[in-house]
Amino acid sequence: MQTAYDWIAIALFAGLVVLFLQRSMEEETRDHLWQYLIPAVGCAAANYAGNKEQHLVAIAILIASAAYTFVVLKPFEKPR
Repeated sequence: MQTAYDWIAIALFAGLVVLFLQRSMEEETRDHLWQYLIPAVGCAAANYAGNKEQHLVAIAILIASAAYTFVVLKPFEKPR
């Protein structure tokens, strides 16, 4: 936990975990497990790229992961 990429990637991943756990408690499922894999791998890839001093790549992957989370998983959508 030495770079900002470590903290940002962990924060985004923790948000994904909380969203997954919250949605797994609902009676009717809204998403599939594989949909969480894409931003989770994005967090890992962004952290790796950031630690290897590839800052633009890391930032782009973090933005893409966050955008995917908001567009596909819709964390602020009310339950049906």
